[in-house]
Amino acid sequence: MSKETSLHGVHKGLGALFTDFAGWSMPIRYSSELAEHKAVRETAGLFDLSHMAEIEVTGPQAADVLDFALVGNLSGVKPGRARYTMICDENGGVLDDLVVYRLADEKFLVVANAGNATVVAEALAERVSGFDAVVDNRSEDVALIAVQGPKAVEILGAVTDADLGALKYYASVPAVVKGHDVLLARTGYTGEDGFELYVPAGEAPAVWRILTEAGEPHGLLPAGLACRDTLRLEAGMPLYGNELSLQLSPFEAGLGRVVKFEKPNDFVGKAALEELSKKDVPRVRVGLKGSGRRAPRHGYTVLSGETEIGEVTSGALSPTLGYPIAMAYVDREHSEPGTELSVDIRGRVEPVEVVALPFYSRA
Repeated sequence: MSKETSLHGVHKGLGALFTDFAGWSMPIRYSSELAEHKAVRETAGLFDLSHMAEIEVTGPQAADVLDFALVGNLSGVKPGRARYTMICDENGGVLDDLVVYRLADEKFLVVANAGNATVVAEALAERVSGFDAVVDNRSEDVALIAVQGPKAVEILGAVTDADLGALKYYASVPAVVKGHDVLLARTGYTGEDGFELYVPAGEAPAVWRILTEAGEPHGLLPAGLACRDTLRLEAGMPLYGNELSLQLSPFEAGLGRVVKFEKPNDFVGKAALEELSKKDVPRVRVGLKGSGRRAPRHGYTVLSGETEIGEVTSGALSPTLGYPIAMAYVDREHSEPGTELSVDIRGRVEPVEVVALPFYSRA
């Protein structure tokens, strides 16, 4: 049976259509995914992301254990700031991609994907051995609500004491939303400006209502996982299980920049990742732009002439751009922007062009 977030009743009341996602019953859409997508691009959307995992790492050596456990340099993150990073296995395969917030000198919040919550929590619990630090999986106690879109500042600004203008991208601050204490972060997975609110699970329905009322004059819509997927695809952002996996290193994904070899001490996967960094990986992640209305989908074959040279990992008809887009892994020699390829879409070969990512960037 699927787990339910503390906002499940709210979603039912809004008439949401649910789907099972990583063992959670999550709203896939409320009205129309196109309307929800458009709202995020033009006004704002309200998301329940409470299926994500929140893991606290605290103690005198909290920074040291994260430097060892993850590929990033977390000791270099200042309190109040956040970093996108990854946790890899000994072979350099990606266990998950993460956002890590440094809340204080000796306190970090690691946010993992729902499907990898147990894997990440167990890996951190194992890797903390020998360090003066504690790993505490807080996922059951914390709800996560996101407000994304051009009107996010106006909507949130009406109900919080926080100085939103001073909150930088990839930063967080403790804040109050109409009497509710939250951790307010400015990150996002849609390509738009926006905020995430980490809220005690029991208070999530009240905070959702407050944001809904504040957003009503601005055209805020509740938004489900379907539009979240097309939004992140337009923004060229990878999804674990599609663009990232244990069989792939950060280098194939074009995210080698997150691996910080200059860290003074060893970290899990370092030796394997150093070897991989010296080679040209055989396949790389690219963007594909199509024409017409038939979109490449996950698992479809990418062709050069009649030769199979790759596979689509994510694809859709872009609501913002009006043409098919996809991310794929293709043989390196076919990865230059402007390269003309094709995709087998259910037995029909459709032309595509390799393009630089992201497909969409906000002004």
